[in-house]
Amino acid sequence: MLEHFHVPPEDQIRVRAEDLQRAVTDIFLKMNMSKADAEQAADVLVMSDIRGVDTHGVSNMLRRYVEMFGQGFINPRPKWRIVKESPSTANIDSDRGLGIVVGPRAMEIAIEKARKVGVGCVTIGNSRHMGMVAYYPMQALPHDMIGYAITGGGQNTVPTFGATPRLGANPHAWAVPADKEPPFVLDMSSSSVAANKIGLLRRMNKPTLPGLIADADGTPIMEERSLPEHTWMLPLGGTRELGSHKGYGLGVIAHVFSGILSTGAFGGYGYGHMSHFVAAYSIDAFTDVKKFKKDMDAFLRYLRETPPAPGHDRVYYAGLPEWEEEQHRRKDGIPLHKEVVQWFDSITSELSIAPLARKG
Repeated sequence: MLEHFHVPPEDQIRVRAEDLQRAVTDIFLKMNMSKADAEQAADVLVMSDIRGVDTHGVSNMLRRYVEMFGQGFINPRPKWRIVKESPSTANIDSDRGLGIVVGPRAMEIAIEKARKVGVGCVTIGNSRHMGMVAYYPMQALPHDMIGYAITGGGQNTVPTFGATPRLGANPHAWAVPADKEPPFVLDMSSSSVAANKIGLLRRMNKPTLPGLIADADGTPIMEERSLPEHTWMLPLGGTRELGSHKGYGLGVIAHVFSGILSTGAFGGYGYGHMSHFVAAYSIDAFTDVKKFKKDMDAFLRYLRETPPAPGHDRVYYAGLPEWEEEQHRRKDGIPLHKEVVQWFDSITSELSIAPLARKG
């Protein structure tokens, strides 16, 4: 994550991953989720925080999920089912279940299909939020497979030249295994940045950066300034001159693969809510696995050993910063904003469960 979006050191409270996992699981149990589903959902959220993807961890998502459970928007015990299937594909009706519960099961189905026929693709309709989309492609890594996932839904992003939002952030994610190098993991929003990053800026009272958001009438904000009260997200690229039509196109494709292909859903929550797509590709179905992973090592080293431009210390590839952040946070704890910890104190007291422990 860009430094601009990090929690300032003076506002950080460190917690251990295992303590956060326990507290989040307990909260989900109080929402009437089963033990297995509560643990699975907590794992998706905490893994996001461990990898430094704070926008999709407990800080932003958990309180929203609690509100949605209270509103009846999320089914805590979904009876999800496969409604159409072939040797390489499946379409799941999620029964209004959280994507962070049904998504991992769908990816397991995709992996098993890929093991049998080389490729497995699963659509998930009638669902709810999926959290950090990279979690699902990463499930394929231990199986010597390439993973892919998309999620679509909501209305917070304007089309290029548009004054009214028609798309969600609609991220795409890929995970590719290597041998010695950390895996290549690309998780990218179709919008300029994940919408939750704007929430982080509001929490920390920081200004927006150029090209991230539009005013209420759709006009791109192209200078650093304080956040307006009402904003929309811009497509990746910001403006047509900078390539926003590409981000707009990625957002549309996300709806096609996740929503149109599953239930025909697109647009705002009232038109079918969140839909997802996950896929696994068996490397062995295409080429020798050992050779592929060694070639990936060579390719990733080739990228990260690129001489840095003036003013920069090094070159990264997608997934490397998150892998390095994971090593630090597993050792030093996860830095939560003090306001988030205050929310934990409030909700755990309200639900009569053990409070979130602080590290050290």
